[in-house]
Amino acid sequence: MALNDPERYPREACGLFGVYGVPDAAPLIYQGLFSLQHRGQEGAGIVTSDGQKVRSIKGIGLVNDVFTARSWDELPGHIGIGHVRYSTTGSTRIQNVQPLVVECSDGIWAIAHNGNLTNAGSLRRMYRDAGAIFQTSTDSEVLVHLLADPMYRLRPLRVARALNELKGAFTFLLMTRDCVMAARDPLGFKPLSIGRLGKGYVFASETCALVQTGAEYIRDVQPGELVVVDKNGMSCSPFASAPGQGQAQCIFEHVYFARPDSQVFGESVHGIRCQLGLRLAREQPTDADIVIAVPDSGNAAALGYSRGSGIPLDYGFIRNHYVGRTFIMPEAHQRSDSADMKLAVVRDVVNGKRVVVVDDSIIRGTTARRRVAALKQAGAREIHLRIACPPVMHPCFFGIDFPTQAELIAGQRSVDEICRFLNADSLGYLSMEGLLAPFRFPRAYCTACFSGTYPVDVSAVQGKTALEDGAPLQQGEGLLPKFSF
Repeated sequence: MALNDPERYPREACGLFGVYGVPDAAPLIYQGLFSLQHRGQEGAGIVTSDGQKVRSIKGIGLVNDVFTARSWDELPGHIGIGHVRYSTTGSTRIQNVQPLVVECSDGIWAIAHNGNLTNAGSLRRMYRDAGAIFQTSTDSEVLVHLLADPMYRLRPLRVARALNELKGAFTFLLMTRDCVMAARDPLGFKPLSIGRLGKGYVFASETCALVQTGAEYIRDVQPGELVVVDKNGMSCSPFASAPGQGQAQCIFEHVYFARPDSQVFGESVHGIRCQLGLRLAREQPTDADIVIAVPDSGNAAALGYSRGSGIPLDYGFIRNHYVGRTFIMPEAHQRSDSADMKLAVVRDVVNGKRVVVVDDSIIRGTTARRRVAALKQAGAREIHLRIACPPVMHPCFFGIDFPTQAELIAGQRSVDEICRFLNADSLGYLSMEGLLAPFRFPRAYCTACFSGTYPVDVSAVQGKTALEDGAPLQQGEGLLPKFSF
């Protein structure tokens, strides 16, 4: 699967970028968010502080739509965090765009979140029943209420205790007037890296954003770790009360989400995808004239398949780069229309040929079917689909937007049935063994969407969203997207 389509592609939650001790933080955060735009294009926000005053700008749309050159005059300071959003929980409203900024008894807090909290519904009900008012429909806001809870008094101890109440997948960046904090859930579902820039520190969801901003990669935030950066430097401590429960890093970061120039969970994304393609060629060979990729996330796997099979690689699809990442567009009609505009078939390449089409995954199948139809219309003689992961048969509750099995074509049909539905000549998936083979530590990955074996109890959220049984406060859309304290 590539990065372009509603029906075919999974949607991931968000991208985070934060800095401490870097002059003119806002334009640097902008650069970092621009590098992470592939992780969310629904909304963007930046919060900065000069040590005294906290200021914020956020809005609906892409990073370069929300911010202009004039934004930097309105966002002074050497401390800041930023966020690009795709909503796996919560609708597209300005209130839901992050970072969330709130005023507690001890001052201003800003929060940016990537992931899904599986106990957000129960926490939300608990605070709502106690009289708390929720301003957003996102699961992220429950951390705000935990931080404001009188039970948690001392900072950063209060942050560690609040984080320990959360279940599911999360990376957080938190900011006050004078510090930045970073945290990653105890199973390490989502990536979060630490970099150094001059005398300051940088945090990013992917290392490509560190490279873009000139920061030197130091290490990843460890699972269950809280990192605090303030005037005294960087300090690190575990917040999880139950360490040693293993890891469950999201394998879809390597299959689809991450940019190929990133290092995620200590592995090269491009290198892993090439190796998946090599394994796929060995496991699912076929006679063909050319190999083509479905851009972009199928590119490296197609290169590996070509190398492994000896079948030449060519450009069968051309991508229109002026269409956004369609699978993370909020409306289905937007995603379908954009998916059809995003890829064009190169007729001269495929006409009369037996074509191997390599994609990273198939989720719902309807767009893959349109791609096959387009290739046949362009004169392809045979179409052999090869998928660089196993069939996605089970829903995800940790930040990927396929929460029910009914949405998944492989959850409803056999491989032969899917092949017939797609109208392809053959269909072959990579095995689970082949998927895990390139990784140095394969047991550190969550593969629940393929196997159905979840690393944590998901009974509370199966068949519904995390916020379903706690209706969010519905306010008007008129909250100002720009403010300061």
